[in-house]
Amino acid sequence: MSDKPHQNLAIIGHVDHGKSTLVGRLLYETGSVPEHVIEQHKEEAEEKGKGGFEFAYVMDNLAEERERGVTIDIAHQEFDTDEYYFTIVDCPGHRDFVKNMITGASQADNAVLVVAADDGVAPQTREHVFLARTLGINELIVGVNKMDLVDYGEAEYESVKDEVTDLLNQVRFDIENASFIPISAFEGDNIAEASDNTGWYSGDTLLEALNDLPEVEPPTDAPLRLPIQDVYTISGIGTVPVGRIETGTMEPGNNVSFQPSDVGGEVKTVEMHHEEVPSAGPGDNVGFNVRGIGKDDIRRGDVCGPADDPPSVAETFQAQLVVMQHPSVITSGYTPVFHAHTAQVACTIESIDQKLDPSTGEVAEENPDFIQSGDAAIVTVRPQKPLSIEPSGEIPELGSFAVRDMGQTIAAGKVLEVNER
Repeated sequence: MSDKPHQNLAIIGHVDHGKSTLVGRLLYETGSVPEHVIEQHKEEAEEKGKGGFEFAYVMDNLAEERERGVTIDIAHQEFDTDEYYFTIVDCPGHRDFVKNMITGASQADNAVLVVAADDGVAPQTREHVFLARTLGINELIVGVNKMDLVDYGEAEYESVKDEVTDLLNQVRFDIENASFIPISAFEGDNIAEASDNTGWYSGDTLLEALNDLPEVEPPTDAPLRLPIQDVYTISGIGTVPVGRIETGTMEPGNNVSFQPSDVGGEVKTVEMHHEEVPSAGPGDNVGFNVRGIGKDDIRRGDVCGPADDPPSVAETFQAQLVVMQHPSVITSGYTPVFHAHTAQVACTIESIDQKLDPSTGEVAEENPDFIQSGDAAIVTVRPQKPLSIEPSGEIPELGSFAVRDMGQTIAAGKVLEVNER
């Protein structure tokens, strides 16, 4: 681990626009992947008739992905720049991998949107930008990639830049927070060093733009929220709930409440990596012991928070939903499983309040009869058993969810308001 501040970076954009190649190039340029590994990948790629895929292979090291030349799972890779220690969340571009994109983008602080200069804004470019905004990504670096294929033409770059700017305006993404860079991930133009091929461009290289991203403020000023992953019984200590602190801090002596189980007590000890610590904060995985709490009192999916500001438990909640894929239509009364933090609870969509235009977020229809794949909507949801969830405007870390049914993720969304029970 580095002592620099950490950022999660999502790489988003349409399939075949060069996301994996860009990631491989970033890892190579920052010394995270040695040259001989790239050389090996190059030989292998050429043998498979996929010359030019060597950087992509750094990320796509699943055999199936190599054969198909597409990214399936989210690979986590790390690299350091002068300012930050980054974890890359490589987001697959294919439609059937959108569910990974949801879990990927929701973990990201900022994103690089890759748009090919020879292709411009494509259907998934739109979808990813809308999702990124729905899931709370703030700053966008737009890499206009494959400049080598358009002979580094300024006109082609400007044309793609205009197209993307229109798209960002449509989804009300703050254009002030977007920077555009002409790049070639394959050739390395404007990644680590300014390229002679784009003499007309005087802005940052990609690595400079990454260094300039605003530092992510850890959410310590929010109240403690710690979703429980597991509960153990450890001899000599007793019941030990385990989980990752999403917001706030925890220290021995705190009085805490677990919701929706509605039990509480005083924290006796907090441990990280089997050592007692005086306090723990956002991002820390901890085990802790609470006086008077037994193993059967709490369970996975509970959320731990301060006794005087306990996690909210929803009777119903209103949410903004994006339907990724559903074989037919979704109407009120539909009851799929909602996955929020560590909880999985069947929830009924009680009413579909508004249908939104997914490209702009504007209201397209009040109280529609149904919604289907590609639609965005505001819905009212009733959990079938108690669920602790928070408005994303207040505690975003506990305000987003994925909706699954029939073995696939069919929708993603964020909580707008909670009607507490």
